[in-house]
Amino acid sequence: MKKNAFLLPVACAVAIGIAGPLLGNYASDFIVKVMILSIFALSLELLVGMTGLVSLGHAAFYGIGAYMTVLASGSEGGNFALLLPLAMGAAALYALFVGALSLRTRGVYFIMVTLAFAQMAFFVFHDTKVGGGSDGIYMYVRPAIGALDMENRTVLFYVVLASLVFTYGLLALIRRSRFGAALAGIRVNEQRMRAAGFAVYGYKLAAFVLAGALAGLAGFLLASRDGVVNPELMAWHNSGEVLLMVILGGLGHLRGAVIGAIAFTLLKEIFSTHAVIGPLADHWQLTLGLTIIVFVALLPKGLIGLVQRLSPKGAA
Repeated sequence: MKKNAFLLPVACAVAIGIAGPLLGNYASDFIVKVMILSIFALSLELLVGMTGLVSLGHAAFYGIGAYMTVLASGSEGGNFALLLPLAMGAAALYALFVGALSLRTRGVYFIMVTLAFAQMAFFVFHDTKVGGGSDGIYMYVRPAIGALDMENRTVLFYVVLASLVFTYGLLALIRRSRFGAALAGIRVNEQRMRAAGFAVYGYKLAAFVLAGALAGLAGFLLASRDGVVNPELMAWHNSGEVLLMVILGGLGHLRGAVIGAIAFTLLKEIFSTHAVIGPLADHWQLTLGLTIIVFVALLPKGLIGLVQRLSPKGAA
């Protein structure tokens, strides 16, 4: 089972890599978008699924990574090797600040505090000239270093794919490590872990900072793809959407986070396309919301639960 769990993601990554040059512009752009959102969802899975910390402010780190990429690139563009760690570092630094304060609370109070910090970041970029106000700012030249030029669509595709593989692999290694075992213990029974002598606060803070850095990676890739950022990236509904992706795919599973990101993005694309569902596309939020309610009601373990149920072993 463990071997199959490892081989399936590798096979999917290889298949996407081979199919990349054969795809049209629309399909290629859509897959890049899904892969970026998958990285974003995986970063939240580290908190929600692996540590048991439900955050409603995760979009702040996503937006900070994107804004730092554009601001540091300037009018002449920036070095890829400098902008990437700068975006991840800025997101991780804010995550350290937020986590150091918010992790002193629990439950619904933790959720509300993370939401409050995200809204603070939103208003800083929305109401000041730092980030261009509500209109946002544009990236004139995308990051590059040698032949690694993000202006090239093919290069962008493979950089995003490599980033997704890196994020998935890193979290898979963490799950198998002593650090991952400690996070799982905290998720199940924090009091018992504290009584056993574990520095619970330190473990949760480390997970929070790492999740923020990975969200910053997704923000860097988004800014490189779109060439523009605006404060809406940090809005509370983006934090809600990525949480829906994790829940829709199935909590506690890395593949679930990726499946959830794919399913949510596909549903959003289908329900907002007039050519597919006609006039109902004008009310896509309603149809999307009803569909997600049905999925959650019928599949309490998420889409990953359906996949497991349909597998030969699950059927047996």
